[in-house]
Amino acid sequence: MVRFCRLSVDVGQRPSGDNRQFLNGMLHVLRTACLWRDMHERYGKWNSVYVRFRRWAEQGVWDALLQTLVDLGLTDNWQHMIDSTVIRAHSQATGAKGGLIRRLLVGHAAALRAKSMPDVTIRDVLSAFVLTGGQVSDYKATEALMALPVPNPKAMLADRGYDSDSFRQDLLIHGILPVIPSRKGCGVPQKTDWRRYRDRNRIERMFNKLKQMRRIATRYDKTALSFMSFLNIAAGRLWIRSFVNAT
Repeated sequence: MVRFCRLSVDVGQRPSGDNRQFLNGMLHVLRTACLWRDMHERYGKWNSVYVRFRRWAEQGVWDALLQTLVDLGLTDNWQHMIDSTVIRAHSQATGAKGGLIRRLLVGHAAALRAKSMPDVTIRDVLSAFVLTGGQVSDYKATEALMALPVPNPKAMLADRGYDSDSFRQDLLIHGILPVIPSRKGCGVPQKTDWRRYRDRNRIERMFNKLKQMRRIATRYDKTALSFMSFLNIAAGRLWIRSFVNAT
């Protein structure tokens, strides 16, 4: 069971209102993708919720939230998956520096009961991500992803877009088995564990869960900070559900 306590995270500021109410307002915006001004009045004044959302983003609260949940939930680093997905930007998302269209995410599949796939209970959750431009190749963001504070797994699953000799060598140096099919037409195809590779669809499922939240499916935010904050909140929801449903 996961319980939440009421905390004041505004450093140097006096407490104002119930943090649970403010958070519910942010979750409402995340799920419906409504304008902040159109947020339901039961969550309080929209401007107060927005100001607190931005303040917590600037203080790194959302980054710390996801990192804490990852630290609590990563009990087995059997295998990770890496993939990318495209986020369409709304016309209102233009006009500010730092806006990005494409994001790269790392999904984590944790084996809770055993290491044999037919008998395990697996959680499809987000453990880390980076934002890139839509024109950036997939494997060019791997260095930034591998540098994120997530424990190294025993295997890394990825599609052909990440077939790179440098990426494979970097994984092997860190003791990670690359499960990456070779590109079509490759002169010397790499041996692939296809039985293990079948699990890569779990990161696609995770993308689908994230995009059920409309603020993630379409980018309305003008700044990368706001969009990344919503991603952290959305990922946190998936982690919390996995804790609650754990048996």
